[in-house]
Amino acid sequence: MNLSLAFAPVLPLALIAALGLVALALAVWAIVSGIRGSWLRLAAVAALLIALLDPIVSREDREPLPSVVALVTDKSQSQMLGNRAAETEAARASLAKSLAAMPNVELREVAAGNDRDGVETDGTRLFEAVGQALSDVPPDRVAGVVMLTDGQVHDVPKDVGQLGFNAPVHALISGRDGEIDRRVAVTLAPRFGLVGQKQKIAYRVIDSGTAGGGRVKVSIRRDGQPVGEASVIPGETANAEVEITHAGDNIVEIDAEPLAGELTALNNRAVVTVEGIREHLRVLLVSGEPHAGERTWRNLLKSDASVDLVHFTILRPPEKQDGTPINELSLIAFPTRELFQEKISEFDLIIFDRYQRRGILPAIYFDNISRYVRDGGAVLVASGPDFSGAGSLFRTPLASVLPADPTGGVVEDPFVPLVSDIGRRHPVTRDLPGGAGDKPSWAPWFRMVEVAPSGGTSVMQGPGGKPLLLLSREGKGRVGLLTSDHVWLWARGFEGGGPHGVLLRRLAHWLMKEPDLEEEALRLTARGRDLVVERQTLGTEVKPVEVTRPTGAKQTVALRQERAGLWRATLEGRELGLWRVTDGERTALANVGPANPREYTDVLSTPKVLAPIAAATGGSVRRMIKDDKLALPRVLPVRAGATMAGSDWIGVRLTEASVLKGVDRLPLFTGFLGLAILLGLVSAMWWREGR
Repeated sequence: MNLSLAFAPVLPLALIAALGLVALALAVWAIVSGIRGSWLRLAAVAALLIALLDPIVSREDREPLPSVVALVTDKSQSQMLGNRAAETEAARASLAKSLAAMPNVELREVAAGNDRDGVETDGTRLFEAVGQALSDVPPDRVAGVVMLTDGQVHDVPKDVGQLGFNAPVHALISGRDGEIDRRVAVTLAPRFGLVGQKQKIAYRVIDSGTAGGGRVKVSIRRDGQPVGEASVIPGETANAEVEITHAGDNIVEIDAEPLAGELTALNNRAVVTVEGIREHLRVLLVSGEPHAGERTWRNLLKSDASVDLVHFTILRPPEKQDGTPINELSLIAFPTRELFQEKISEFDLIIFDRYQRRGILPAIYFDNISRYVRDGGAVLVASGPDFSGAGSLFRTPLASVLPADPTGGVVEDPFVPLVSDIGRRHPVTRDLPGGAGDKPSWAPWFRMVEVAPSGGTSVMQGPGGKPLLLLSREGKGRVGLLTSDHVWLWARGFEGGGPHGVLLRRLAHWLMKEPDLEEEALRLTARGRDLVVERQTLGTEVKPVEVTRPTGAKQTVALRQERAGLWRATLEGRELGLWRVTDGERTALANVGPANPREYTDVLSTPKVLAPIAAATGGSVRRMIKDDKLALPRVLPVRAGATMAGSDWIGVRLTEASVLKGVDRLPLFTGFLGLAILLGLVSAMWWREGR
């Protein structure tokens, strides 16, 4: 309860003041002159002036508001090391009990760290969590903040003014003095690299809390496969050269051997993700003769900015003799030796479009092409009736890598190309536009060569299930055989056309080893807060996969079929770092968050980071473990003073905040009381003068 005096003047204050001065002057003159009753006149005038001021006594009924204390528990990944989590939880339970028992104190428990909206962020952010938890609390009600952490906090304010409240900050540090740890720090790494070239990565092995003990063995892995080893001196910069082998993410791991007695081996590994970029895809297109579909391949390849196309069309076979002058026969000579002997390895794909033997390419060049395929190259044969004739490519050394033998027959009846059962699971032909159901909405073709498959996979078929498109692997390379030359009908829009662009583009990129078109693949992709496991297969069943988290914990995950040939599972990717998934034969990696999170940059517990802000607020920083036992300070309520901590206690500042419940007002000189005083004084004055 609070009492206060207030005034509600009946007349303007200036007028009351003027009347008062005049009355005072007259009263003083009367007193000095010795006139009887002067003191009574002065008292009457004073009472009148007080009545004009209308004094009021106010009484406020207030209810005190509780002081708010935030108890912040660090739940970051570094708090999971050793016994920190158990020790912190024991300290939290004890302090929460003490604070909850304090009268007129509201306890707010905050679980924080590096988790925001269910997703890990880069670094431990305790003060951000405190700000959110106290956002609805007026600054004068905040009594203090108690943090339970390992001390590695990454959002400490630079000055007290950024806190938003005036209260002590106390920190109880988990862990122990004398901890040691080894980590790998990447000092220089490229974000992009050309496929087929090497990229340099600079790194250091850092030993903290110890002087170290000689050289350290370091292993280098790319996409989970070992690519090199090194022996380095801790503290010195070393370099690793890693070849970028494919387009997309190339995940490089630099792993140092463990240090005896170190806190954790999780940060002994640094991860670098280098996105592989193909400078250009070089394609050689050899057209055996001019025909209606020749420009289909040329237009498709020319429309792709990533493709460098070299195209030759044999306009005149060597055996043709018509007396045409030599200088008018062609614009450029066919550089057979340069293309098929000297520079054949520079091409990513060679396409033979209705090519037949006419003596232009010697047999030795076809033998070179066969070796080129087995060494990792790619060949596509888009055949017509020529494949069944005497000039067929099958009658060259190239036959050793072709997936089918011509039977000599040619189908020349209309048919609609169909995707085979296995083709519905193959990424080249799966989900082709207009191909849903048993009767695709595609235009018919009118010719195909009959072949007998000798290997590979038939992903499309013609009438009677005859192979229309075959794909095969030979050695390190790939071969495709299209047994019809009528795909151009789709390109021209004949009877509505068909998905020629999608089909041929996928076909070309599969031959050039596009990772997304692999028929047998295991992928792990980070998508927001989720991790997606995908298994692409031509089989009808898949095995469960084993997922290894960044902390080393493992779990088995079953995949569900999304559509033909594609199986999938989704995980919550709440831990920062490198995730690994394997089915026993294949391994896939994905990095969640920054490549090398600050959470593992330095994992040694320390009071140094929080000491400045604690001292500036009158708080304290101390370890919660002494002699391997929990040693917590007493928590005391403190009304005022700059000292908020002692050797065995920490204080929370109790505030005077309250809420107004009601107000009572009592006027002093209004009503009968004021009238009685005035009449009494006037009557006394007259009585005095009448004597």
